[in-house]
Amino acid sequence: MQYPEFKNKHIISTKDLTKKELGVILDTAVRMDTVVQTQGFSAVLPNSLIAMLFLEPSTRTRLSFEAAAQRLGAHTVSVSDAGSSSAAKGETLADMVRVVAGYADCIVLRQPYQGQARMAADCIDIPLLNAGDGKGQHPTQALLDLYTIRKELGRLDSLKISLVGDLKYGRTVHSLCYALMPFTPQLTLCAPPELGLPRDILDDLKNHNIRCTLTSKLEEALQADVIYMTRIQRERFSDKSEYEKLKGSFVLTRELVLRGNKDIVIMHPLPRVDEISEDVDGLARAAYFRQAHNGMYVRMALLALVLGGDIP
Repeated sequence: MQYPEFKNKHIISTKDLTKKELGVILDTAVRMDTVVQTQGFSAVLPNSLIAMLFLEPSTRTRLSFEAAAQRLGAHTVSVSDAGSSSAAKGETLADMVRVVAGYADCIVLRQPYQGQARMAADCIDIPLLNAGDGKGQHPTQALLDLYTIRKELGRLDSLKISLVGDLKYGRTVHSLCYALMPFTPQLTLCAPPELGLPRDILDDLKNHNIRCTLTSKLEEALQADVIYMTRIQRERFSDKSEYEKLKGSFVLTRELVLRGNKDIVIMHPLPRVDEISEDVDGLARAAYFRQAHNGMYVRMALLALVLGGDIP
C-alpha cells in the first residue's frame, strides 16, 4: 500500500497536517508496530539513504529515527552534534542541507533555532523531517504522543488533556496543541505565569473553539484523561537565575496521582529531571516509557510515507 500524497512531503509542523493526514500516519504506525512485533524488520525502504543531521543534543529522537530507518531496511549517515560538522566552521544551515541533499534521499534535521527547519526544507527537493527546531516545533514527538494517547485510551476525540510545566519554551507542547486541535480536546494548561503557553498558540486554540483552562495548581491538572508533564528547560533560559527560581515548580508523585485520579494516563516526552517521582513508574497508567518506544513506530511510518515505500 502506498500514499502518493505523502511522497516527498516535508514534515515541519503539526499545523501543516489535516485530520485525515494525521489518521493515515497513525494507522501506518499501527502497521509498523505489527511489523516489528511479528517480523522485527521489513524491507520497505531497501534502497534508501537517510541523513540524520542532529545539531542539538538528542537521545530518543536520534536513536529512534536511526532504529526506524534500519528496521525498514534503509541505510543512514549521520552528524551527531554541531561541533563535529562544518557548522563549527561557519557554514550556514542552508548550504549544509543543499550539500547533504546530494548524498541522501531524505534528511532528518534537529537544530536549535526556531523556524530554521522550514527554511532548510525550502532549499532542497528531497523530504525533510523536522526533529526539533529550538523552542518552535517538534512534530514527530507530537505524532507519537497522539499515537500513545490513542493506544492507551482507544480514541482521540473529545478528551480532557492537561499540559503541565514549561509551556512557553516546550516545543513538544506547542506541536501537541496543534496536533490535538482536530480532535476537539478540553485542555488544562498548568504552568507558572512566567512559563505560560505563547499568546499566538492560545489565540489559535481559541479560534478553533478549543476550551482552555489556565491554572498553576497541579491538583487541578489531575482532573483529566491524560496528564502530559514536561521539564523546565534549563537550556532555553538566557537568565539562569530565572531557571533556578522556576525549576521544580511541579513534581508529580504517586501519592498525588492516587489521591487525585488513579486512572489518569501519565505522559512525558522525556528526559525527565525531577518533575515525575520515580515512585510513579510502577503505576499501570504511567505511559512515558511506552510513549518513547512508540516513537520508533511513528517514525517508521513517516519515513515510509515520505519516501514512497510499499507499506505492508
